[in-house]
Amino acid sequence: MRILKSVAVIAAAVALLAAGQARSEQITVTHWGVLMYGAPYAVAIEKGFYKERGLDIDGVLTSKGGGTTMRNVVAADMPYGEVALSAVVAAMKQGIDLKIIHSGVRTAGEILWVTTPDSGISSIKDLAGKKVAITSPKSVTDMLLIMVSEKHGIKSQPVAAGGIGAGLTMVEQKAVAAAPIMDPIWARMKGKFKPVFHVSEELPPMVQTVGVTTTEFAKANGDKLRKLVQARKKGVDFVYANPEETAKIVSKHYAIEEAIALTAIKNLIALKYWSGGEFEYEAMDNMIKGLQIVGEVEGKVDWSKVVDTSYLK
Repeated sequence: MRILKSVAVIAAAVALLAAGQARSEQITVTHWGVLMYGAPYAVAIEKGFYKERGLDIDGVLTSKGGGTTMRNVVAADMPYGEVALSAVVAAMKQGIDLKIIHSGVRTAGEILWVTTPDSGISSIKDLAGKKVAITSPKSVTDMLLIMVSEKHGIKSQPVAAGGIGAGLTMVEQKAVAAAPIMDPIWARMKGKFKPVFHVSEELPPMVQTVGVTTTEFAKANGDKLRKLVQARKKGVDFVYANPEETAKIVSKHYAIEEAIALTAIKNLIALKYWSGGEFEYEAMDNMIKGLQIVGEVEGKVDWSKVVDTSYLK
């Protein structure tokens, strides 16, 4: 009899554990652990903002961005995440039924182009006719370089470096005159390079990322999505109000030095980098115009058909 009771207790414990594991879920955030899009999510997880709303978010799925992150969202058990606006628009053009439910990062102003201190280059106009690194063709860095160059009436020779680190190596080796960089990499490397131009000083705000889900999931999980959006917003508010504690949290989740994290966070706070979720349609249109320049998007986007503001309430 005691054995049967023990078995029953063990079985009940296993069932409770399994139920708890079944409830735990993951969200998707582009470039998690590398770029600073994910700071509010790290805060929301660490400070228990999801648990306050009855959600058990125990981790983050990620990728290097673009279509891969979008595919991760669609394929996930919980199809919700923060993804590049360009990837969302591209997926919609392919017929994937999606809804944008909040803004994420509201500017590309954290990106700048740098050179070596001894290069003799000090402004965008000094790049005329010179080789300048971008990450890849049709990327955001390609788009931004074209837009800033056209603003100043110059032409440079874009060189696809394949990544930020590779571009900086090319600058050091004098293979290119300048290369793009952004936080937290800039916070770590600013002693080795000097700025040529800051996107924040050249172009208006351009929404980089948005929160997205499938229309099917939205129809059945409206309350859950509202809680996800609310928890993220609380994370954003915390970042702005508590940069020092945020740096400790980001340092833990991103495996970077706390001082580097704090410098990056303060740089981004100055730019009003993270949106609380509110939609800035002009800044969204600015990104679409840029994507049209590099051929990633054709025609305008009717936001009224793809944006659902109800989750912000």
